[in-house]
Amino acid sequence: MNLVLILGWCRRLSWGLAVVISLVAASVQTPASDDLQRVLAQMDQTAANFTTAQAAFEWDQYQKVVDEHDLQKGMVYFRRAGGEVQMAADISDPKPPKYVLFTDSKVEVYQPKIDQVTTYNTGKDRATIESFLVLGFGGSGKDMLKSFDVSYLGSEKVGGVDAVKLGLVPKSVKVRNNFDHILLWIDPALGVSVQQQLFSSGDYRLAKYSDIQLHQKIPDSVFKLKTTGKTKFVSPQG
Repeated sequence: MNLVLILGWCRRLSWGLAVVISLVAASVQTPASDDLQRVLAQMDQTAANFTTAQAAFEWDQYQKVVDEHDLQKGMVYFRRAGGEVQMAADISDPKPPKYVLFTDSKVEVYQPKIDQVTTYNTGKDRATIESFLVLGFGGSGKDMLKSFDVSYLGSEKVGGVDAVKLGLVPKSVKVRNNFDHILLWIDPALGVSVQQQLFSSGDYRLAKYSDIQLHQKIPDSVFKLKTTGKTKFVSPQG
């Protein structure tokens, strides 16, 4: 499966994950770099102990060419399973609902109304796709630095949280062709994302997370699509 196709699909789905930035390049130690190191260290600590996370979300996909917003609400779930972080999203608003699952190097989208599952195999690009899908939830600061140039952009109040604002620029040219920059707001106490904004050629996706719960037991059924005996499975090629 082509990486550009998968990332393009993620952009259209608009479930919020997000970013970025004006890169602040500095060859000497500065207060900003100290703050950046602290939040990255907190993310490392959270990642080292990460088991599960769940949160309510609001996703806003803005398309500049038509000046329209596509709003979605629901619940998102993450868990560490072996060497990967799995993600499930229940998009309950607007109707009809949709379900998204990322496990075993596959992104699956289930649309119950038409009883169809669309499967995107990430293949050798699994690590890159995962870095986007779990951005700010279970990923370490060290891993973030492998995929992005990261800068510290200060702090902002987000949903009652004094969040640290980070700017991310993808290192991969392929990825930058889809998402040129990302803004990430991290709760410094939890080491997870409370808000994300991802930009692409004037469009953006804004994701807001609330009621974040860490290390709670999540039933295995959450990470399984509730298909029927007549569900159609399709896999786009490209």
